[in-house]
Amino acid sequence: MTDNYCIAIAGIGAVAKMHAKSIADLPNAELVAGSCRTEDKGQAFADDYGCTYHSDTEEMLTTTEPDVLIICTPSGAHLEPTLAAAERGIHVLCEKPLEITTERIDAMIAACEEAGVRLGGVFPQRYNPVIETMYTAAAGERFGRLAVTNAYVPWWREDAYYEDSWQGTEALDGGGAMMNQSIHTVDAVQWLAGAGMDIPPTENPVAEVTAYVDTLAHEGDLIEVEDTAVAVLRFRDGTVGQLLGATSMYPGSLKRIQLGGRNGTVEVLEDELLTWQFREEHQEDAEIRKTFTETTSGGGSADPMSIDYHYHRRNIEAYFDALDSNEPFMLDGPEARKAVEIIEAVYESADRGEPIKLE
Repeated sequence: MTDNYCIAIAGIGAVAKMHAKSIADLPNAELVAGSCRTEDKGQAFADDYGCTYHSDTEEMLTTTEPDVLIICTPSGAHLEPTLAAAERGIHVLCEKPLEITTERIDAMIAACEEAGVRLGGVFPQRYNPVIETMYTAAAGERFGRLAVTNAYVPWWREDAYYEDSWQGTEALDGGGAMMNQSIHTVDAVQWLAGAGMDIPPTENPVAEVTAYVDTLAHEGDLIEVEDTAVAVLRFRDGTVGQLLGATSMYPGSLKRIQLGGRNGTVEVLEDELLTWQFREEHQEDAEIRKTFTETTSGGGSADPMSIDYHYHRRNIEAYFDALDSNEPFMLDGPEARKAVEIIEAVYESADRGEPIKLE
C-alpha cells in the first residue's frame, strides 16, 4: 500500500460499525465522516469512531471530499449515493448487494465507468481462508469434472428483526432470505463453481435456475418478502447444485457449502472443514485438514451481528490495494452483480413456475 485514503461512510447502521473497525485497523486509511438522517445515532457513531457526522450524504461528500465512499445504506438505496460520489470523482465501495435489481446495478457501473472511478463490492466470504482454500482446489481442477455444488443457509430471524425496519420490505430489501441473508453464500457458490470454467470473466457461471419461494414462518404483514427459498441451479459446464436460503428455521444453524466431483469432495460448515478428500492426496492436504477444525463465529445464523469483522477488513484492504496498483479488483461491479442476477432469476422462476435461463 502506498496511498493514505480518507473514507466517508453513507448509512450508519450495524454493518457500518464493521467497516469503521476495519478502517481503524488499516495503516493507510482514515474514517473522516459518516452520514445518517438520525442525529442521535449519527453523532454517537461519530463520537465512537472519531469522525464528523452529517445528516445528508451529498453535503458530506461536498464538504469532506473523501477519496472513497463506503455505502452501508439499506440495499435499495445504494444507487443514489453511488451516483453522487461518481459525479464528484470519488471511488465507491458498496455493501452487499450492490443494489436490489440488475437494472440499478448497471446504472451504478455505467456512472462509475463514465467518471473514471472504481466501483467495488463487499462479499467478505471471499476473504474467509477456508473458502479461499476451496477456491484454490477448484481452480486447480482437483475435483476433476465438478458434478455438484450445494449451499445451505438455514437461519432464523425473530419477528422483532422485521418490525419497524427496512428489512423485509420490497422497496429497500428487494427480497428476503435469499437477497439479504443468503447473498454472501450465493456469491461464494458462483465464484467457487466458476473457478475452473473457461468462460469470459463477465459471464455468470450459472446458466439456469428453477426455484420456489414462500413466507412460512413470519405471518401477517410483518414481512413483504420470502423467508424461505429453495433453488436448483444448472451451471454452464453442466454442474448442478442446490441453494437453500431461510430465516424461517428456528433456532438457526450454521451455513454449509459442498463441492464434489469425480476426483474429490469438500464440505465446509461455516469456518470448519468437515470433508477434504481427494482421489489424489497432495502434500499439503493433511495440514489443510488440521488448520480448519472449528468455527469461531456464529455466522449470523440467529444473530445478525455474530459475524467476525476481520473478513470485512481483508475485503476493504484488497480494494485499497487495487486502487494503489491500478490492478483489477476481484469484486468489481460486474463481478459483484452476478449474485443479484442469480437471485433475480430465483424470484422470476418462483413467480412464473418455470426454469429461467440467464443470458
